[in-house]
Amino acid sequence: MTVHALNDQEVRLLREEVELLMAERLKLLQVTGAAAVLVANLDSETLPQDQDTIDAAEVLAESLNGLSEETLKDALDSVRAEFDPDAQRDNLRAN
Repeated sequence: MTVHALNDQEVRLLREEVELLMAERLKLLQVTGAAAVLVANLDSETLPQDQDTIDAAEVLAESLNGLSEETLKDALDSVRAEFDPDAQRDNLRAN
C-alpha cells in the first residue's frame, strides 16, 4: 500500500469519525434541549417531595446552567424551542 493510499484511507476514516461525532452531538443537543424545556416549565412547588426527585432536578438544572449560552441556544434550536436568555436562566436557577 502506498503512502498516498494510506493517507486517503486515514482521511476517509477521519471523515467518517467526524460525521459520527456530529450525529452524536445533534442527538445530545436534542436531549439537552428537551431537558432544558422541561426544567424551564417545571414548577418547583409542584415537584414531588421525594428527595431523589428533588436531587435529580437540581443536578439537571445545575448541568444546564453550566452550559454556555451558545450551546444552550443550539440545544433549544434543535428542539425548536424559543430562547429567552433571562427567562431560561432564571427558571433553571429557580429549579
